[in-house]
Amino acid sequence: MSDDKELKQAVLDELAWEPSVNAAHIGVTARDGIVTLMGHVPTFAEKYAAEKAARRVHGVKAVAEEIEVRLPSDVIHGDEEIAAAAVDRMKWSTTIPANAVKVNVEKGWITLSGVVEWRYQQEAALNDVRELWGVRGVSNDVAVRNKPSATDIKDKILLALDRSWFDPAAIAVSAHDGKVKLTGKVHSWSERDEAGSAAWAAPGTTFVENELLVS
Repeated sequence: MSDDKELKQAVLDELAWEPSVNAAHIGVTARDGIVTLMGHVPTFAEKYAAEKAARRVHGVKAVAEEIEVRLPSDVIHGDEEIAAAAVDRMKWSTTIPANAVKVNVEKGWITLSGVVEWRYQQEAALNDVRELWGVRGVSNDVAVRNKPSATDIKDKILLALDRSWFDPAAIAVSAHDGKVKLTGKVHSWSERDEAGSAAWAAPGTTFVENELLVS
């Protein structure tokens, strides 16, 4: 979808279609496949859902997200209260190892730190705190532990991509000391995310630089 006007309308339609987003307060611009989201929402969870919805639209190459989180006037939660809620929620998680993730909150912005064994645990920590009332943003600085014994990361990722019907000629994989880089082209953001998830699933992967282009 090359026409900017059509792409903008498609993103607006997708935002209106997404039940977890109130599209009335979100504006959209589109230029050469780059979509910018503007406006305000009452929660960080809705802000995230709006960005995710925009990425689903065919023709979107990148999303510049400028949505502001404006908490309702009746929602008053201090940083200490938000931090306590975040810690409590992760304590009940069956995915996150006990005491592996630390929480810091400043003016409603949560910063997560610590070390876990796998990427899915890192993502679980983010998912646990994203929907808390009072949260304006989240920085996920949780690291994935390096596994020195892991070998052949590149080959394992290529096999995983092949199982997921990706064209081996379309994606190049490089790996060094647990750091993986993906380059090439895919057809959609969902394919890009799926390739990134496959790279993260390889034992020994500690960082993924996903430079796959959506075309």
